[in-house]
Amino acid sequence: MLDPILLQSFLAVAQTRNFTEAGRRLGLQQSTVSQHVRKLEAEAGRRLFLRDTHRVAPTADGEAMVGFARSILEANERARLYFSGARLRGRVRFGTSEDFVSSRLPEILRAFTRRHPGVDLELTVDLSATLNAQFDQGELDLVLAKRRTGEARGKLVWRDRLVWIGGPGLEIDPQAPLPLILYAPPSLTRSVALEALERAGRAWRVVCTSGSLSGLRAAALAGLGVTLHARSLIPEGLVEAPATLRLPEAGEVEFVVTTRSGTARGPAAALADAILANGDRLQAAS
Repeated sequence: MLDPILLQSFLAVAQTRNFTEAGRRLGLQQSTVSQHVRKLEAEAGRRLFLRDTHRVAPTADGEAMVGFARSILEANERARLYFSGARLRGRVRFGTSEDFVSSRLPEILRAFTRRHPGVDLELTVDLSATLNAQFDQGELDLVLAKRRTGEARGKLVWRDRLVWIGGPGLEIDPQAPLPLILYAPPSLTRSVALEALERAGRAWRVVCTSGSLSGLRAAALAGLGVTLHARSLIPEGLVEAPATLRLPEAGEVEFVVTTRSGTARGPAAALADAILANGDRLQAAS
């Protein structure tokens, strides 16, 4: 039998690719998380992570363990709820950023509502900055959104690289201002994109502004220009811009779950736990 406590630490590291961040998520010291992973590796008789001073990456056996860990932890939670006789009830006002429109988040939410039929889930989809403002004003109970690398808001789900994307076969005149497809302000990726171009001294012009991911995708598929997006959540039909365009590096972004301090029980906490436990599933666009 694999210890669920060890599996929780392992899964947090596999998703955040960082022992310190995994400890923050779980409320544990980094040394404790490392100890849990070493013990799990000893029990499994396999190396689960490749580690150096710069990165942490699952081995092939580690990737296999991710699936087993999630299944075991989900089964434990179902058994706990069944034998405790506890049924979650109440309302969760959940806000998620546009980035997850094409992800597997709907599957996670569907599984959550089936497991907890007494929970009334109210979903809001908007830009990260707007959702965070609504959360701060008490209008949302839980938010899944972006933050700049290093910010303190929320618990880290995963860190992703921002890349320039457009339609297949995109052609752009290198001598002309770069045609940009951007979210309407306030938008974190809009700000990051313009900051990166300003640092590089690259001229630009906005050819499309939209409040939705579907609007950005449509403009990109039409060949109007490029936009900035998380690499693991690139919408269907779009591709990374070719290196020949020599677009500036835009760095990374972090996806986080934000709940109210002291929220240890109840529907919002349960949904936050479900999202954190399935963070690796969110990283691949459907």
